[in-house]
Amino acid sequence: MGNHLRSDASNPCWAIVPAAGIGTRMRSDLPKQYLRLRGKTLLEHTLERLLAIPDLAGVVLALSPTDPYWEQLPLAGNVRIAVVDGGSERSRSVLNALNYLTLQAEAEDWILVHDAARPCITPSAIASLRRHTANHPVGGILGVPVGDTLKRVGPRNVILDTCDRRGLWQAQTPQLFRYQLLHQCLARALGQGEVVTDEASAMELAGYQPLMVEGRTDNIKVTRPEDLALAEAILQRQEQH
Repeated sequence: MGNHLRSDASNPCWAIVPAAGIGTRMRSDLPKQYLRLRGKTLLEHTLERLLAIPDLAGVVLALSPTDPYWEQLPLAGNVRIAVVDGGSERSRSVLNALNYLTLQAEAEDWILVHDAARPCITPSAIASLRRHTANHPVGGILGVPVGDTLKRVGPRNVILDTCDRRGLWQAQTPQLFRYQLLHQCLARALGQGEVVTDEASAMELAGYQPLMVEGRTDNIKVTRPEDLALAEAILQRQEQH
């Protein structure tokens, strides 16, 4: 499916956007990536921010094979976006996108994986991640230190204890790794039946230690209905500044 992407740049950056989910927590008939704010869908906001990366080789978008919405969007005709079938889980969608790039991406090309439901990512945050990981042997992710008190909860929501939050960070996306290493680690983890919640966890399962790069607290992931209004306010503020 989709367009065939090509790039002649040296070690370019490719973006992968897994967007095959249905977002049940949003309590909406539409998958959350197609909910609208400020005149566009979440997915359009996210893709436009990625397409603005100066040396981006292309975007691989993983969608549900039965997705009826994508072709209705203006970006569906963008030659820099290729579409592949997504999987039942995020990790499967990312692996399908990596498989698609097998004949196009070089081993040392950068792969930037970003959530479709994080429309507030900024160019400066992406630039910071790329700058900090440029010479790192593994790669890294954006995140923010945990600021709230954490409670461990048992049956019937009874609080068991308070967790020490020192050294704990909340993982975000983008997550940035070299093509061959990410492909190998993710395929191995899924082949062994491991639970892979993000790309960094696949690297960790293989014994690698990705870098944590401090991002921004406004790089929110829209997961609940109330997040839409917050994302809209953030986008408005970002556009004004």
